[in-house]
Parts: sequence; structure tokens; C-alpha cells
Amino acid sequence: PGFAEILKDTISETSAAVKVAEAQSIQAAAEQTNITDVVTAVTNAEMALESVVAVRDRVVQAYQDILRMPI
Repeated sequence: PGFAEILKDTISETSAAVKVAEAQSIQAAAEQTNITDVVTAVTNAEMALESVVAVRDRVVQAYQDILRMPI
């Protein structure tokens, strides 16, 4: 798989993790789930999002480095 496909998969996984965290939070508000499950889901979503942001920052930095290269 190419970089674009890997990036697309990673973003999809991050989106799924955020949706799971939201669902767990809603269930916790309705007292239908354990708080430990909520904390775990939110932590997983946070780690996935931080990974995507780190990759984005590296891609932007690489692009800026390429723009600064002398021709």
C-alpha cells in the first residue's frame, strides 16, 4: 500500500476510535457502562488522534523543507 492509503486507513481508524469513545461517554451518562471502559476508550481515541497530528506535522515540515531547497 502507498502512503495515501496508509494515511486514509489511519484516519479511518482514528475516526472509529473517536466514535467508540463518544458512544462510551453517552452510555456512561446513562449509567449503562463502567467508567473504566469510558476512560479506556477516550485514552485510545486521544492516542490515535495524537498519532495522526504527529504524522501531519511531519508531512508539513517535510513539505516546507522541500520548498526551502535551492533549485
